[in-house]
Formats: sequence, C-alpha cells, structure tokens
Amino acid sequence: MTDLRYPIGKFTYDGPPTPEQRQELLHQIEQAPANLRAAVKGLSDQQLNTPYRPDGWTVRQVVHHVPDSHLNAYIRTKLALTEDDPTIKPYAEDRWARLADTQATPVEVSLALLDSLHDRWIRLLRSLQPEDWKRTFRHPDLGPMSLEKNLALYAWHGRHHVTHITNLRERNGW
Repeated sequence: MTDLRYPIGKFTYDGPPTPEQRQELLHQIEQAPANLRAAVKGLSDQQLNTPYRPDGWTVRQVVHHVPDSHLNAYIRTKLALTEDDPTIKPYAEDRWARLADTQATPVEVSLALLDSLHDRWIRLLRSLQPEDWKRTFRHPDLGPMSLEKNLALYAWHGRHHVTHITNLRERNGW
C-alpha cells in the first residue's frame, strides 16, 4: 500500500536539472493552480472538511496550505535574486493550517490567490538566466537551497498535495 502521507514519494533531488527537465518543472509549477482547482471541483463542505488520511489535514486545510507555502517559496525566490545567500525564516505550517482563516475562508479564495501568485511566479521564473538558477537562500534547518532545487521542490509540492486530494476522492468514490 502507498504511504498516504507521500502518495508520489518523498521529495528527492538528483542535482541540477537539464534544460529540458527545467522546462518540465516550470510547466508543473504553471499547471499547479489548475490541477488543484480540478482536484476539489464539486466537493461539498463535508468533503472539504474530510482529512485526506487518518490524523492528516482536511482537504480544506490542504487547499489553503498550498498558497501559504508557495507564497513563501515565491518570496524566497525574490530574496535569492536580490540578496546574496539570504537566510530565510521558515514558518510553522502545522500551526498556520489551524488558524481561523484556514477554517473560515472559502477554498475559492485560496484557489484565486494561487492562480494570481503562480501567474507572477512563473513570469519571474521564466525570465531567469542560467546563472540565476545557481543563486541560493539559506534555510535555517536545511542549509543552502539553490533556486533550481527550490523549483524542483515546489513542482513536487504541488503534485504531492493534488495527489492527496485525488487519491482521497478515488478511495471514497467522490
């Protein structure tokens, strides 16, 4: 049985992507909002409030988490492009997922936010020159992160959470 926490496997990074692989990762970032929107299309409030796995977040929490996380990634990208190896501030995603805005905000708000965010982010990412992808930021827990590794991570991240939802839908016959 697949690990419900990591339905597409844990993130791995095998080093800098080829130009073709980078284009595929950019495509995945670009498609993430539409894929998340499709994954939750037609779900009722009861379904949105269903955990995707035992002791896991609800679908609603996952939908709000994705733009929270990708906003952080976008800012980290801009910091890495404008500062020399800046140290970023991580955030407590589990605590963010329990805040009132996550519980009370319609998922459409976060879906629209993700649409706009990814429009800006993909424009920035597609403008990068080969040397820009080597720029880094420093994560206090993970150490230096190049923009090319961050690209791979967030392409994975979008697919990871969409698969949480689509697998739940499949298991529950939704």
